[in-house]
Amino acid sequence: MTKPKVLISDKMDPNAARIFEERGCDVDVITGETPEQLIARIGEYDGLAIRSSTKVTKDILDAATNLKVIGRAGIGVDNVDIPYASGKGVVVMNTPFGNSITTAEHAIAMMFALARQIPEANAQTKEGKWPKNAFMGVEVTGKTLGLIGAGNIGSIVASRALGLKMKVVAYDPFLTPERAVEMGVEKADLDTVLAKADFITLHTPLTEQTRNILSEDNLAKTKKGVRIVNCARGGLIDENALKKMLDSGHVAGAALDVFQTEPAKDSPLFECANFICTPHLGASTTEAQVNVALQVAEQLSDYLVNGGVTNALNMPSLSAEEAPKLKPYMKLAEQLGSLVGQLTRDSVPRISIHTEGAAAELNMRPMVAAVLAGFLRVQSDSVNMVNAPYLAKERGLEVREVKTEREGNYHTLIRVSVKTEAGERSVAGTLFNNQDPRLIELFGISVESDLSGDMMYIVNEDAPGFIGRIGTLLGENGINIGTFNLGRRETGGEAVLMLSVDSAVSEDLVKAAGDLPGVKLVKALKFA
Repeated sequence: MTKPKVLISDKMDPNAARIFEERGCDVDVITGETPEQLIARIGEYDGLAIRSSTKVTKDILDAATNLKVIGRAGIGVDNVDIPYASGKGVVVMNTPFGNSITTAEHAIAMMFALARQIPEANAQTKEGKWPKNAFMGVEVTGKTLGLIGAGNIGSIVASRALGLKMKVVAYDPFLTPERAVEMGVEKADLDTVLAKADFITLHTPLTEQTRNILSEDNLAKTKKGVRIVNCARGGLIDENALKKMLDSGHVAGAALDVFQTEPAKDSPLFECANFICTPHLGASTTEAQVNVALQVAEQLSDYLVNGGVTNALNMPSLSAEEAPKLKPYMKLAEQLGSLVGQLTRDSVPRISIHTEGAAAELNMRPMVAAVLAGFLRVQSDSVNMVNAPYLAKERGLEVREVKTEREGNYHTLIRVSVKTEAGERSVAGTLFNNQDPRLIELFGISVESDLSGDMMYIVNEDAPGFIGRIGTLLGENGINIGTFNLGRRETGGEAVLMLSVDSAVSEDLVKAAGDLPGVKLVKALKFA
C-alpha cells in the first residue's frame, strides 16, 4: 500500500518529521517557499503541516488535488481558509493544548510587567538614571481580572490569577455556570466584565464575532485605570481606539503580544509610554515549540494512517482508539445514506438519523457525517465526511439526530429517514458479527441485503413467475447475479428486490426490466 505523503512547509522541531516516518508516512521538509512554489508542489501531498508562515489560500487549496488534512502546529488558524478547505473536503486540525501553558504564562508575565512598569524601569536603569521615584506600580493582589474567553488558555490564566489572590470575572458565551463554579470564577456578560475589571486579558480566537471585541465603544465602558493584556490574536482590539484611551489616561496601560498586522513595524501604539509589546512570543518556549510539533505530527499521521481525528476544526473528533470500533458503523451509515439518496426522487427538506442499541452508545457525530456524505454524494462525487455537513447546511437540509439506548429486535441499528412530498421514508441497517453492514428494512419492508458494488432495486407485484422473468432477462443481457434478496409487505402485495450484479447496469437494461409484467419501479444503484 502506498504510504501517505506529508509536506512540512514551516520550520518546526525536527522530531516531527521523525514521528511521521515512524508512523508510516513519507515526509518532505521544504520551508520558506513562495505561494507560487507551494502551488506548484502541493498537488502530490496527502497532508500539510504548517505553523503561522504558510498561508493556505483558495489558490493553494485548488492546487492541492490530493490533500486530505492540514495540521497547524499551534492554536490560531486564521492563516487557513477553513470554509474553503471544508468545501474541498480537507480536514483542518490545530494543536490547542501544546502551547497553552506557555501562552498563559506569557499573559501573566505581561500583566506583571504592566503593573510594575518593568520594561521602562529596566531601560532607564540601564541608562544610568536610577529612576527609583519615577515609577509607581500597583499590586495585583485583591484586584479583579476580567477574562474575555475562558477556554483552555483562559482557564489556566484564571487558575494562576486565583493563586495570586485576584478575583476573576469571565465572559465567554460557551462557559456554563457549572464550569464557572469549577474554575472558581464569576460568569458575567461582556459589559459587566468591562465595568468590573482592573486588568483585562483576552483569550479568544479571531472570528467575525470577536473581531474588535474591544472596540472604541467597549473600551469606553471599562473602568478608568484599567490595564489590558492581549496574547491571543491580533484584531481583537481596535488599536487606534486603544491609543486614544492610553493617551487620555482612561486605560492606564496595555501589553500586546499580537497585532492586527504582523510583523508590526509602525503601530500607532508604539508612541505610547504606557504600552508594552513583544513580537508574538506567546508560544515561544522550548517546551511549547517541541510540544506542538510533536502533536501535529501525531495527529496528522493518526488521521492519514488510522482514520483518527483529533482537534479538528471542521469535522467531528474521532480518536485513533475509537476509529476501528466506529469504522463498520460509519460504513453502514454511509451506505444507508447513499441508498436513501439514490432512491429518493423528491426534494428532501429533512433527514433524520436514529441510532438504537449499541450504536446509540457510540460517538454519533461521525455517523451523522457519514450518512450525509452518502446521501449527498448522489449530487456530487466530491462529497466526503468533511464537507457533507457544510453542504447540507448550504442546501437548507434540516438534520435531526435521535438516540435510543435500549435494544429493539437487533443488538445495534441505524435508521435513516427522509421527509419527502410523499411522506416519511426510511431505511435501516445493522451489523452482523459487529462488523458486516447489512440492510434489514427498506421503506417499511423487511429485506436483508448487502449494499455493495452494482445493484438493482425493483418494486413489483408479488406474483408467480416474476423471479424467472427477471433472471431470464439478466441472463440474456450477459449479467451475472451476485446476490438475490426479496422482501414483501404481504402475500400478493407489493414486493421489493435488491439484486447485486457483477457489472454495471445500463439504462437500456433498466428500461427492459421496467417493461416486465408486474414491475412498478426499477433503479440502478451503485455503492462504493
